[in-house]
Amino acid sequence: MAENTDLESQEKLVKSFQSIRTSLHSTIVGMDDVIDSLFWTLLCQGHGLFIGVPGLAKTLLISTLSDLLGLKFNRIQFTPDMMPSDLIGSEILEDDGKSGKRIFKFREGPLFCQLLLADEINRTPPKTQSALLQAMQEKRVTYAGKTYDLEPPFVVFATQNPIESEGTYPLPEAQLDRFLFSIPVNYPSEKEEQEIVRLTTSKDLVMMMPELKVEDLLDYQKLVRRVPIDDKLIEFAVKLVRSTRPDSSMPTELSEVIRYGAGPRASQALTLGAKARALLSGRFAVREEDILAVAPYVLKHRLVLRRLRDRSADQVVDRILELSA
Repeated sequence: MAENTDLESQEKLVKSFQSIRTSLHSTIVGMDDVIDSLFWTLLCQGHGLFIGVPGLAKTLLISTLSDLLGLKFNRIQFTPDMMPSDLIGSEILEDDGKSGKRIFKFREGPLFCQLLLADEINRTPPKTQSALLQAMQEKRVTYAGKTYDLEPPFVVFATQNPIESEGTYPLPEAQLDRFLFSIPVNYPSEKEEQEIVRLTTSKDLVMMMPELKVEDLLDYQKLVRRVPIDDKLIEFAVKLVRSTRPDSSMPTELSEVIRYGAGPRASQALTLGAKARALLSGRFAVREEDILAVAPYVLKHRLVLRRLRDRSADQVVDRILELSA
């Protein structure tokens, strides 16, 4: 009986996200791979890091998605002078109407939302980065000795500009690991760019209405974890992640490039992501193709490459996947 209920929920999930995708495409041109990874991130209760130059509609995509999901959305533009209190909030002195005394009251910052866009996260100092990443990990914040829970599902999508290095504070590897997926946002094709210009210069953007209740999204997140996966596929996922760690069995071409590989959190992300992809593909079971499709998003930002080596993380991950085939 429970299995039948899960299958019915899966069919409902597929229809819901197909409808959301259609609505997104009324505003967003192309970006199918990005939208796929956004859906995986949401269903896995994770956070995503966008890597792409400015002007590629990352903010528009996420704000439109928040409208369609009926989520409370905030966007924060990170700057070098931003402090943790600008993110979390602070205590202010107010008059208490009952006692007539002045008391300190906590005023919530922009972090208190359900879907947060952290724009150019690498432009703010490590202290402020840490305040955000702690909230991402624990989904709560502590201020002046008191803990405040963040409203579910609390998802963070952060952006990082790959072409600017001056005045930035690159995220340490341990903090990058908090992001479930690293999502590349590339330039559109010529035809897509023509359609973007046509769409954005001919009419006003239409306000989107919610198409999915928050309660349904939370149920779908639980459904992902109930998707069965064969032990052999778990072994495959773990071996794939472990193959990124330099040891005596690693091919010389990779050991000369990789300094540190992905940790156990990558194995968890790979398995969860594969489950989410299977669900959205209309299947209630994971296949090897799901693991391989999700792997680049899981591994690229978790590899630490040796300096002065003319190899990108994309090339290294592609080679690892070739060797695992």
